[in-house]
Amino acid sequence: MPNEDRWHSVNEVAVHLGVAVDTVYRWIENKSLPAHRIGRLWKCKLSEVDGWVRAGGIATPAEEHSHRTKRRHG
Repeated sequence: MPNEDRWHSVNEVAVHLGVAVDTVYRWIENKSLPAHRIGRLWKCKLSEVDGWVRAGGIATPAEEHSHRTKRRHG
């Protein structure tokens, strides 16, 4: 089974993305990072996480506002 096809912990996702563990939890809660609760733990597929990143899932609120404003005004 390919390595990226297995379920990864929040810690592993944080290392993969180069962010803090708390940031990953915040993205799961507020920005719909693709994650699945297995018992008490959150698990992710790196292929889903990478797709979410490519689709703009990490955009900050300022960036999101900027994109919305550009669409409305130009």
